[in-house]
Amino acid sequence: MASSSRRVGGEDDDEPYLLGFIVAKAVGLRHYDGGRTITSRENVGLVREPLNRYDRNAIRVDNSRGVKAGHIDAPTAAVLAPLLDGHHLAAVHGIVPKPTSKNPFRLPCQVHLFTRPAAAALVGAALAAAGLDLIHVDHPEFALSESAIVQEQTKKSQGDVDKLFSHVGKEGKARVEPMEAPGDVVVSELFEHQKEALGWLVHREESCDLPPFWEEDKDGGFKNVLTTQKTNERPLPLKGGIFADDMGLGKTLTLLSLIGRSKARNVGGKKARGAKRRKIEGAEESRTTLVVCPPSVFSSWVTQLEEHTKAGSFKMYLYHGERTREKKELLKHDIVITTYSTLGQEFEQEGSPVMDIEWFRVILDEAHVIKNSAARQTKAVIALNAERRWVVTGTPIQNSSLDLYPLMAFLRFQPFSIKSYWQSLIQCPLERKNNETGLARLQSLLGAISLRRTKETESGSTSLVSIPPKTVFACYIELSAEEREYYDQMELEGKKKLQEFGDRDSILRNYSTVLYFILRLRQLCNDIALCPLDMKSWLPGSSLEDVSKNPELLKKLASLVDDGDDFECPICLSPPAKTVITSCRHIYCQTCIMKILKSSSSRCPICRHSLCKEDLFIAPEIKHPDEDLSANIDRPLSSKVQALLKQLRRSQNEDPLSKSVVFSQFRKMLILLEGPLKAAGFNILRLDGSMTAKKRSEVIQQFGHVGPGAPTVLLASLKAAGAGVNLTAASTVYLFDPWWNPGVEEQAMDRVHRIGQTKEVKVVRLIVKDSIEDRMLELQEKKRKLITGAFGKKKGGKEYKEIRVEELQMMMGMKMKSV
Repeated sequence: MASSSRRVGGEDDDEPYLLGFIVAKAVGLRHYDGGRTITSRENVGLVREPLNRYDRNAIRVDNSRGVKAGHIDAPTAAVLAPLLDGHHLAAVHGIVPKPTSKNPFRLPCQVHLFTRPAAAALVGAALAAAGLDLIHVDHPEFALSESAIVQEQTKKSQGDVDKLFSHVGKEGKARVEPMEAPGDVVVSELFEHQKEALGWLVHREESCDLPPFWEEDKDGGFKNVLTTQKTNERPLPLKGGIFADDMGLGKTLTLLSLIGRSKARNVGGKKARGAKRRKIEGAEESRTTLVVCPPSVFSSWVTQLEEHTKAGSFKMYLYHGERTREKKELLKHDIVITTYSTLGQEFEQEGSPVMDIEWFRVILDEAHVIKNSAARQTKAVIALNAERRWVVTGTPIQNSSLDLYPLMAFLRFQPFSIKSYWQSLIQCPLERKNNETGLARLQSLLGAISLRRTKETESGSTSLVSIPPKTVFACYIELSAEEREYYDQMELEGKKKLQEFGDRDSILRNYSTVLYFILRLRQLCNDIALCPLDMKSWLPGSSLEDVSKNPELLKKLASLVDDGDDFECPICLSPPAKTVITSCRHIYCQTCIMKILKSSSSRCPICRHSLCKEDLFIAPEIKHPDEDLSANIDRPLSSKVQALLKQLRRSQNEDPLSKSVVFSQFRKMLILLEGPLKAAGFNILRLDGSMTAKKRSEVIQQFGHVGPGAPTVLLASLKAAGAGVNLTAASTVYLFDPWWNPGVEEQAMDRVHRIGQTKEVKVVRLIVKDSIEDRMLELQEKKRKLITGAFGKKKGGKEYKEIRVEELQMMMGMKMKSV
């Protein structure tokens, strides 16, 4: 049955493809607001609810606006739920066809099933055993499917879909006029590019245009030409979008101008037809803007407010730490600022004012933080109630185009706010061997809802703003004979381990061991002192070893998180909070893995090993007081440290007053650098993630001082100084070690190269020749091309994917192969 199915996922044998569809029933629609408004041919989201107290197999039905509408009937859910939980089904997508039932609260639902080839037979057998008819792609009734996903199966229809994308956003796209900041609130003169951005933001908020892909029918109704959904009510305008200007172009001041413009009660003229105005407990309409950002960006908003607006013109409230629980109190302010983690804590918490309020506007600053749609904080921001929604980030794509899906879900941009639509119409075409279709669609989509300008023009010869240019170059370093011997021996051991593991599943089961090798190789490029000299002590033991019987192994695994800034929980893609290590040696946030345990699957997401609470271990605290490194003072300097000192001396000779920032992701490396730099006569400061927000602010302020005795070098963690920090006092940046993610490095550079910089900026990347660092640059370049291609002109078709097993092999210096 599955063997004759035509695949959506392209030529890759591991890609999910459309197996077919079954006809289920959407029931209980009378009990939910979303169920009362489902229309003919409406695309619906299908979401597992393993914690549903009435039915552990429950599959929720959400309408096309993401509002709960009902559930899939219990008999069908009982068959599908184990297939979803066991990852045999990669995705499910629902559409309510033209109703044949007279009961408006019990409607047929075509459930389209996506699976990987290896699981197709199992899925087919499970459906057959339950008596469910699978309408596979060669079945005569397959043409009855009303899903746009199915329309993609034929080349003719695919051409039609591509044509729809090519026209999106072009109709009536007149040039938006630049706009001055409101003079009664903002005292600073905007740059021309900021005036243009303000005009675009206001136009997006106040336009009455139909959302992309919607048209008015001849009979007065409305139709989505992409999904074929019809409705008699005019769809609400998409009030918002993605403000993706390059870092350092003054987005915060532009946004303050936007907020200032809407302070007056009747700003914006007549409301859009069909738009809802709301009253807050009988009071006048709220015009409060909620800003969500990382804690490090708090100071940026406060500073910009103090520098660029009239004193007292804005009332601001920091909803963080000790905070009010009164909605009325929050709504007295023009701006309420909170963090992603605060929203995550209050998600689904009864009585949370920030989650209950219907905000006038929500701004997600540094919005790439929500790149994982499964993370609690991502779900929280998507659930926020707001009339106007803005995504603000200079790096909207960090790893892959999948980073954009949560942004679409937050913006409520239909149908791309439904994951199966995003995967079928954007993600799968991008991941095919020839991805020109996917890239063209992504460009059209982003062009319709986003604004992105970079500091340099396309030619690179001129600058968008009057900032001196930035030059980036690599300084390649040869390891000493002793360093090379250590490095080559470690890399050889790593390759042997990977060859022992063999196939994909085995590598994933031993994922932490591979990461351990990669971490040590990266540290060896910096300084042997970062690693134990006894090579055997570096290596985790047997691949079958259970951490519950080996405290030392627990410490080794905990060091993966502690040693570097860029380790992320595989579930939420954020640095682990309360790190937990499983008996099968995988590392997660405590919150993330506990949620998995509460689901019916109770398996490790990486290796599928069965887990219970007794299999989880809190990572031991790794103590590393600064004085522990005193023994390294008299040892020879590493090749990379010597190269850095040579570069710093050259900069100082050229300009004795020049300041430099040295970025590293290894806190221990920053501490190791202090001794040699002080001995060489540099006045240094250190900024890392172990410091309090107050201490960080003091360090940044000290670094800005000029004159005799002032600091000349700042040793900074990328994570501590990568966002919301202004370091324009410096003019040279040294990236001591490369990151997986080019976007994070760009953020670090642009702490220095931004509005307010008066000198030319030089960025030096210190790269060890013939090492893992060379290979990391290759991986970065792949990701950078995707980012450029998504917002730029159409370029060649290469395959762009997230870090997968093949890329782990690449990092270890092995030829990439299909596994």
